Amino acid sequence: MRDYYEILGVDRDADTDTIKKAYRKLALKYHPDRNAGSEDAEEKFKEATEAYEVLRDDEKRARYDRFGHAGARSGARGAYGGFDFSDALEIFMRDFGGFGLDDLFGGRARGGRARRGGPQQGSDIRLELPITLEEVATGATKTLRVDVEDPCDACSGTGVEGGGTPSVCETCGGSGEVRRVQRSMLGQLMSVTPCPTCRGEGRVIEDKCRSCAGTGTESGEAEIEVQVPAGVSSGDYITVKGRGSVGRRGGRRGDIYVVLDVQEDDRFVREGADLYYELPVTYAQAVLGDSVEVPTILGSEELEIPKGTQSGTILRLRARGLPHLQAAGRGDQLVRVVVWVPERVDGEHEELLKRLRELEGPAPDAIERDGSGGFWSKVRQAFSA
Repeated sequence: MRDYYEILGVDRDADTDTIKKAYRKLALKYHPDRNAGSEDAEEKFKEATEAYEVLRDDEKRARYDRFGHAGARSGARGAYGGFDFSDALEIFMRDFGGFGLDDLFGGRARGGRARRGGPQQGSDIRLELPITLEEVATGATKTLRVDVEDPCDACSGTGVEGGGTPSVCETCGGSGEVRRVQRSMLGQLMSVTPCPTCRGEGRVIEDKCRSCAGTGTESGEAEIEVQVPAGVSSGDYITVKGRGSVGRRGGRRGDIYVVLDVQEDDRFVREGADLYYELPVTYAQAVLGDSVEVPTILGSEELEIPKGTQSGTILRLRARGLPHLQAAGRGDQLVRVVVWVPERVDGEHEELLKRLRELEGPAPDAIERDGSGGFWSKVRQAFSA
């Protein structure tokens, strides 16, 4: 696949506004409602949207800059079955659905929730799902209860008292829209607007159901099961198709979007699939070396501290981090060793340290000692290894 920056035609240091403007220009050019079913235009629309969805997000963009397309897939919505054309349309409508697209596309903006001349599709529902870092490590199955709109029992969802059938609108003949022709200096202009009588539905109800006031819906509750893949990040989301609220007067159900919120773990700092852990050790352990037990996301692990370990040294536990999303293997756990200094000593302990001070002499400069450039250089080296 082509480079995302190349697809959008922006520099690698482009800011978010520039990326958004570049995407909007391409999306409007290749939108399916402007290209009469062209497969090539649809593919370019999807390609531009996928690039935009990654580069607009700082975390996904950083992974892409570092790892390329493999890194982008680890945080993109494609994690849940592939980035397809319907995903592209949803993203476009999510970010640009309030910009007068009905006018741009002749009143036929795809991805909208109302269809003229028939029942309206139900509303989508957005939920936030907190998950722990352990659940990120293993994946999880979650059962959620969701407030939705269900078909009215009294009228079977038709909106008509007793469950009858709505009548065809006489104003629009059931099309849900009216056309008006006006003369101007440029000739005849035809405008298409929703029918004012049926409000675009194409049907009218004379005797409305007393239970639902003619909407055809009533409040209900749904139970959904969500499979959370291992390796997800905050902001990733799972689409549960067709389980949202039912539409007015028999319209099909919307979708449920479950947005994941990974809770912080006091023990670790996450960097993609890698985990960072700080390990305090005593002076004696750092000098003489030791074997210690450290926590990992899935239990404890034995870690060897080499003799002469300096404070700030990064030790690596390979494949003890989080799973890669949509890829094999796991990240690493990076352990930063910090030499712990007691605030108070007395008695024999103090006497021994005084004797040790006489034997040691002054400490060498940190940079001269190891040539690493200091702690942050070590961190960068550890994460890029």
